[in-house]
Amino acid sequence: MFNDLLKRLSGDTSPEQLPDTDARLALTALLVRVARADGSYDAREMARIDRIAARRYGLSAFDAATLRGDAEGLEAEAPDNVRFTRAIKDAVPYEEREAVIEAMWDVVLADGERSEDEDGLIRLVTKLIGVSDKDSGLARQRVEAARS
Repeated sequence: MFNDLLKRLSGDTSPEQLPDTDARLALTALLVRVARADGSYDAREMARIDRIAARRYGLSAFDAATLRGDAEGLEAEAPDNVRFTRAIKDAVPYEEREAVIEAMWDVVLADGERSEDEDGLIRLVTKLIGVSDKDSGLARQRVEAARS
C-alpha cells in the first residue's frame, strides 16, 4: 500500500499527480512524525492528530483515526524528511503549507511540552516546505493563543 506512495513521494512525478488521498496521508504522516520526534507519542497527540484530520478533511472520528493509523505506518516507512516534504511543497499552495505548520505546532503543544527535537523538526520542515520562519512563529503564536 505504502510502496506506491513512497515511490511518488521520492520519485520524479509532477505535483499534480499526487492524488488527494495521498496528499492527506502524506500530510497526516508529517503530523505523526513531529509527534514522535521527542520519543514520546501519547494519546493526547494521537487525539490531536485525529481532530486536525477530521476538521481539515471533513472526516468522521472513525475515518480520522483510520487515516492516522495509515499515516503511522507510512511515517515509519517514509524516506528522509527532504524527499518526504518535497512532494508536499510542490503539491500544496503556500497558505495550506502555513496551515500544516500550524497543525504541527498544535500537535507539538498537545502534551503541554516542547522538546528541542520537536522544535528542531518543525524548523527543518518549515524550511523544507518553503514556509518562512516568521510565518511559522505566527502559526505557533496562534496555536498558543487558542489554548489560553
